[in-house]
Amino acid sequence: MTAVMANQKIKIGLVGFGTVGVGVCKILQEQATLLANRSGAEFEVVKVAMRDTTKKRDIELPAGAATTDWQEVVNHPEVELVIELMGGTGIAFDVVSAALKAGKPVITGNKALLAERGEEVFALSAENNTPIYFEASVAGGIPIIKTIREAFVGNNVANLAGIINGTCNYILERMTEAGLSYDVALKEAMDLGYAEADPTLDINGWDAGHKAILLGAMSYGFLPAPQDTYVTGIENVKLEDITLADKLGYAIKLISVVKPASEQTVEIRTQASFVPKSHLLAKVDGVFNAVALSGDAVGDSFIYGRGAGEGPTATAVVADLIDAVKNLGTANKGFLPYDTSYSVAPIDDTETAYFISIDVQDEPGVMAKITSLFSDRGISFSGTHSHLDPNAPDAAMNHVSFITHVAKYGVLKAALADLADLDCVTSEPTLYRVESF
Repeated sequence: MTAVMANQKIKIGLVGFGTVGVGVCKILQEQATLLANRSGAEFEVVKVAMRDTTKKRDIELPAGAATTDWQEVVNHPEVELVIELMGGTGIAFDVVSAALKAGKPVITGNKALLAERGEEVFALSAENNTPIYFEASVAGGIPIIKTIREAFVGNNVANLAGIINGTCNYILERMTEAGLSYDVALKEAMDLGYAEADPTLDINGWDAGHKAILLGAMSYGFLPAPQDTYVTGIENVKLEDITLADKLGYAIKLISVVKPASEQTVEIRTQASFVPKSHLLAKVDGVFNAVALSGDAVGDSFIYGRGAGEGPTATAVVADLIDAVKNLGTANKGFLPYDTSYSVAPIDDTETAYFISIDVQDEPGVMAKITSLFSDRGISFSGTHSHLDPNAPDAAMNHVSFITHVAKYGVLKAALADLADLDCVTSEPTLYRVESF
């Protein structure tokens, strides 16, 4: 395949014609002159695979372009680049594999495919010297992959923390600002189209978890295994947790963290966490995404923008398309693992402070018993809070919460197991990490 010359026409095949696929075609049509001026190439979508060719969409395709058979796209003799936007890890893997084996560069937004089957996909990319681009797989319109791969190419990533799922961020904001319960906020997000009809991967944390795996790969050069990473969601966040966090100077956010744990290990985790209100991540509202990252040479950076939707995600796809076109006929420019010395740190070895909340019986010495138990494990408290009504100081104390100093998660889990054995404790503990960044 030869390098692109000025005004050369590049013919594209697209698999998946939902919201983002339509958005890509709109940009290619509506910004055709701008793209030609900036890339030296013109673009033509010659084949598009979709589930239903009769469905009305807000765009016109060339006659004969629509098909229900993805193989017609990949095997089309004129298609030079394949864009995969169907999602999933089954048929999508077949599409991507077939394109790479055919020597056709791939652009994808499929974070689950790359996180779950990245080892196979990137091996095929290397074997066939055919790149795969995936800016759209993480944080939509935020160019975080390009930032790490290109802008930070001369930096070691010292720390990365982000809000990379807009659905969860919207739900948590509505619980915080409007006092909605989790169930009501989730239904509102679904009614507004911010959450899928089946929102499981959003709310259980794995949409963000897959993205964190890719950010770990880009930052440290190895492919983290999903089973080695730690992921929990927001299903158990209660309105009273958010209210108390607010009183204590924190916001609850679904945070993904990628950072070194030792010379050989990387911490990769996603969970609802207490974020200090003074930090920029605490101020990220609605469906917006943001990533705070530090490079050893550049220092701290903060990237903020829309993390999903037709326009932002399609923008990321088109940006990758331009990169792919510029690299046609050159050496492989896609991602290849380059450092096999790293592994994911065991979650029990990771360290933060923690917020813990429990129900207790109202009896003398309750806090002394709890404090002693944690002290025996080498964990101290930076603050405690009993939920007493100041207007009724003699009322029963049946709920307490406290924030610990920094401790290893494994030690903290052992302390919580001890806590469950106390007769005065009457509920499962509520636990949040307290992030310090």
